[in-house]
Amino acid sequence: MNLKKILPATTLFTDFFNSEKSGGILLIFITITSLILSNTAFGTNYIEFWNTSFNHHTITHWINDGLMTIFFLLIGLELEREIYDGELSDLKSASLPIFAALGGMIVPAGIFIAFNYGTATQDGAGIPMATDIAFAIAILSLLGSRIPLSLKIFLTALAVMDDLGAIIIISIFYTNTISLLNLFLALGTFGILLVLNRLKIRNLIPYLIGGVIMWYFMLQSGVHATITGVLLAFAIPFGNGDKKSSSYILQHFLHKPVAFIILPIFALASTAIAIPDTWQTGLLSSNSIGIILGLSAGKAIGIFLFSFLGVSLGLCSLPSDLNWKNIIGVGFLGGIGFTMSIFITVLAFDSIELVNESKIAIIIASIISAILGLVFLRFTIKKNNTVLN
Repeated sequence: MNLKKILPATTLFTDFFNSEKSGGILLIFITITSLILSNTAFGTNYIEFWNTSFNHHTITHWINDGLMTIFFLLIGLELEREIYDGELSDLKSASLPIFAALGGMIVPAGIFIAFNYGTATQDGAGIPMATDIAFAIAILSLLGSRIPLSLKIFLTALAVMDDLGAIIIISIFYTNTISLLNLFLALGTFGILLVLNRLKIRNLIPYLIGGVIMWYFMLQSGVHATITGVLLAFAIPFGNGDKKSSSYILQHFLHKPVAFIILPIFALASTAIAIPDTWQTGLLSSNSIGIILGLSAGKAIGIFLFSFLGVSLGLCSLPSDLNWKNIIGVGFLGGIGFTMSIFITVLAFDSIELVNESKIAIIIASIISAILGLVFLRFTIKKNNTVLN
């Protein structure tokens, strides 16, 4: 089955891919800059800035709970489009990235648990389950025109499903105490937005206002507020998905702000790390080993095995212009956890030392995954967009 025939390269998909590609390249530069600043004479002031308290929360906390909600809103809109009018609209086509995403979450988590079960770090099992869409697409784009469209679509759909899984994990496993009243008010607001959708109200303003209200109550409930972004995305009318639809307008508007403002700010705050002289010692901890192996090896193994299982059972099919080597290559790119893995790290651990140790492991694992994925795909894809068997 050829995904080029199933899901043509729409303007919206092209815009999404290109903004994520450029944004990913910017994130690489931002990360390097932030790490350098954090370990210079200005490092202390730089790190303290992100920990400055504002209205009872640090700047970093507001970024994690506020700005990242907008990021997840974009992910939700992309997922909604995939379900209604994309690869996920057809069960047979949707099954491959779904199987791949499941494998890309279960195997890395299993590897991490194998090293950390029964320890104080076992709550970090969600860390190697995540994929950074922007970074993964940025690395894939380095291969230029040789990339088959079906491979771009597969990676994008896989990463979107992966992030959906991360949202579910965050809402279930990284929520401490829950205020049922505030949760009820948040879900009640969501219900009202669904009613507006059913009444075919297309104006975005009521949905955005309702989204802010829902976000506030969700934040007060104890459930991580970023889930509001996905809920709001599915409340916004999709219509027929054309350029005049509410969903399309908002999704198109959010591409560049998310890629060039929100994610770079998150990267700056997340990589404000003072690297100690003994950082190499931390790499030998069970936590770091679980993260590095989970991302750099577990992702590729899980994505390949579950995809192969799905195809072998006849539950899904491999696009005709791809082969299993390409799936393994994409699996390595899936190991670029970076921003999403760091996001989960902050939720999983309270210890600053443990958070910083995990961040260093994530960065190293993401670099390894990026190199392996780039080299692997470089030698399995020809310049004329055909694949090597």
